[in-house]
Amino acid sequence: MKNITFQNISDSYQLVSGAKIKSKNYDEVYELGEYDGNKRGYTLFAFEDGLRFEDFSVIISEYELMNNYMIEVVKVNRMAA
Repeated sequence: MKNITFQNISDSYQLVSGAKIKSKNYDEVYELGEYDGNKRGYTLFAFEDGLRFEDFSVIISEYELMNNYMIEVVKVNRMAA
């Protein structure tokens, strides 16, 4: 996933389902799943070569995501009203 640019997570509103997440310390890339209120965390799925692997997932807290992970940079086009 060398063509994805990552940035630090500065706001929890950046944590949307489908976003690519990368550890600050390792090269593994994950895809962010839904927030699970019962477990108080987000589901991360293994992601490699454009494929999401649903047979492996972990639950990770928002605090852990914001301190130890980076999120992909997404360019948004805003339409003028």
